[in-house]
Amino acid sequence: MSVFPSPVPPSAIITRLRAAGCVFAEDEAELLISTARTPDELATMVDQRVAGLPLEHVLGWAEFCGLRIAVDPEVFVPRRRTEFLIDQAEAAAASGPSPTVILDLCCGTGAMGAALAAALSKEAAPDKRGVELHAADLHPAAVRCARRNLAPIGGQVYEGDLYEPLPATLRGRVDILIASPPYVPTEAIRLLPSEARVHEPLVALDGGADGLDVVRRVIAEAPAWLAPGGHLLVETSERQASRTAEDMAAAGLTPRVAGSEDRYATVVIGTRPPK
Repeated sequence: MSVFPSPVPPSAIITRLRAAGCVFAEDEAELLISTARTPDELATMVDQRVAGLPLEHVLGWAEFCGLRIAVDPEVFVPRRRTEFLIDQAEAAAASGPSPTVILDLCCGTGAMGAALAAALSKEAAPDKRGVELHAADLHPAAVRCARRNLAPIGGQVYEGDLYEPLPATLRGRVDILIASPPYVPTEAIRLLPSEARVHEPLVALDGGADGLDVVRRVIAEAPAWLAPGGHLLVETSERQASRTAEDMAAAGLTPRVAGSEDRYATVVIGTRPPK
């Protein structure tokens, strides 16, 4: 609940949001009212949302796997469908070593790394440290945001192109490599909702002609960074999954495809053969 009496009734805020095309106007109004610290701040936040700014950018956070993840302007907003990838990564890590070495590539806010680290740390034995967490992104704004989210839990965030900024000491040690790289074909960018197209960085959306330019680069170098028996999990579309699996097989990984109709999510998982 808000800590101040709003001069504008919630019904009026809901009406404005609904008129602006917000499908979940009631829920958004509740979040805006509960997050704003003053009436003036609430008015500004409602104006921003009505103008089309993503709700998470207005609030300054997004909920992901039960965590509140800081989201800064010009940073890719973590999608709820990506929670399916975290479920798959948690299952893949279940029989692996402890601590688990995690690498979150194209990390954006760092939401995936934070969520997987939280899940695995919760399951770890009391006398064991759950995870060693690393993340990287090319976009400076994303790196700053990810550091806000991951530094408090001991995560290291690197700025640079995919594997380029990573320390050499990580090579051959990564147990779980998670990536949600850009996979929207260039020609399909114009079809995205304006919230993404206008307010999120193009580098986090545009995957090239077939959407798989960055995905292929992630896969090609993954075997050198994975530990024996380690897993690469890449989020993609259902249409791109078979090609992604083929690329993983060509790189020497054993692929499988997992999907969730409810979440409209597809993850391709490649496993490095154990020694």
